[in-house]
Amino acid sequence: MKNILLMNFGGIGDEILFLPVIKSLKEEFSDSEITLILEPRSASIQALSDDINHIIKCDIKAGGIKKYLNVLKLVLEVRKKKYDFVVASGSSPLVAILCFLFGVPKRYGYSSKTSFLHTQAVKLNKNQYAGNMYHDLIAPISNKVCGLPQITLKTNYEMPFAGDFVALHPGVSKMSVMKNMIKCPEASFWKELIEGILAKGKKVVLLGGPDDDEIISQIGNFENENFYNLYGKTKNLQELASIISKSSAFICADSAPMHIAVALNKNIFAIFGPTDDKKLIPNADNFRVIKGARCDMQPCLWARRQTTCDTLECLKINSDDIISKI
Repeated sequence: MKNILLMNFGGIGDEILFLPVIKSLKEEFSDSEITLILEPRSASIQALSDDINHIIKCDIKAGGIKKYLNVLKLVLEVRKKKYDFVVASGSSPLVAILCFLFGVPKRYGYSSKTSFLHTQAVKLNKNQYAGNMYHDLIAPISNKVCGLPQITLKTNYEMPFAGDFVALHPGVSKMSVMKNMIKCPEASFWKELIEGILAKGKKVVLLGGPDDDEIISQIGNFENENFYNLYGKTKNLQELASIISKSSAFICADSAPMHIAVALNKNIFAIFGPTDDKKLIPNADNFRVIKGARCDMQPCLWARRQTTCDTLECLKINSDDIISKI
């Protein structure tokens, strides 16, 4: 098994959750080369893992005929190479069809209406941590146990101050916001939280990327020598990960930076509203889940609806609930 093909479409968070699969396969087949098919928006995952040798980008979410042209291009590109087996996530019947068209002799994926096209189909169990769900795919190949995602730090971001600090990342992906999948509290919550932590005499670092411009501008700056706004100062995920790795605590919503913090095994305060924390963050003492008012529909996003409701009671959180624990 020298040439392994993996396929996992999704955001950068999904790719981080998929890393235990890659790690286990690399340990099982130490002299193999691993190629990962993913969406262009998640290509930066390669910078976080030494186990990914090659990536193939395919915009599976493109509109109209462009989507099918992208898929055709992907099939032709894969068929040029000789892969020993392919492991593909996704429960859509199209996944097995696509793997079959690749012409790879051994094909592993979840059970579906077309999974007879796989050489081995695995039952999909969504009622568990997503990292474990993905890792089930390689149970027929490997006896390795799924651990936490692991990322490789190659960059040392020089902090503009000395001493420990609390890092905050208040945003989520712009795609989530555009699709009305609201997963983080309003800016007023983050302002109160920052003010409360600063009042304790602790240093606070505010983080964010291009997708977070709106909420960062609403939060604004603070006239306090212990406040450091590093929004837009990080050039890539490596620099963001470096800052998170230096923090004494990391506060965030359900987002890709949360998965980075999990991979770094940091002290995390993760805010969850409409999504299911049991599926998205491992159960550990240093991973603390913060929730708002209890709602009978919670968790609802994806399980019961594709967009969030208007009231968002589940995201109305008292900042003291976090400040008192820091």
